[in-house]
Amino acid sequence: MKDYKLIPKVVLLSLLAIGVAVSILFYAGGSEGTLEVAGDFLNIPLFTNLFLVWNYILLALVFCITIGVVIWEFVKLYKVDRPAALRRLAVVAGFVCLILVCWFLGSPAEVKIIGYEGSDNVGTMARLSDACLYLTYILTCATLVALVWGVIHTKRMK
Repeated sequence: MKDYKLIPKVVLLSLLAIGVAVSILFYAGGSEGTLEVAGDFLNIPLFTNLFLVWNYILLALVFCITIGVVIWEFVKLYKVDRPAALRRLAVVAGFVCLILVCWFLGSPAEVKIIGYEGSDNVGTMARLSDACLYLTYILTCATLVALVWGVIHTKRMK
């Protein structure tokens, strides 16, 4: 049983080491040239694709682990207290609805980026970027409201 407690630590340290190595390669690994943007010359990092792929891997890992934990906790709570489990499921459904609303608020119109010649700034990717920004704004505001409400509520309880 003691060996199983070591696995999460080893995985976490491995992911951290890979992340640090990829970040060092991206920031200090040299450049493959420069790009002139509005009169300024910007370096193009050599390991940009590696950095982006690593971030996509981490994002997918976080998404899968989060969904797995939500399902696991729901099943565990459903066995003990069904109404509480259904309330928790309602919160998850509300969050999914918020994501869908943010998706439909996003615009598929082309985003003008100076010096960019690709096709990832139009259509689905532009809408995804907008949706992520809207979701970030909404969740940041909700966090601030919760913090203020928590402070006020705590002071009232005293």
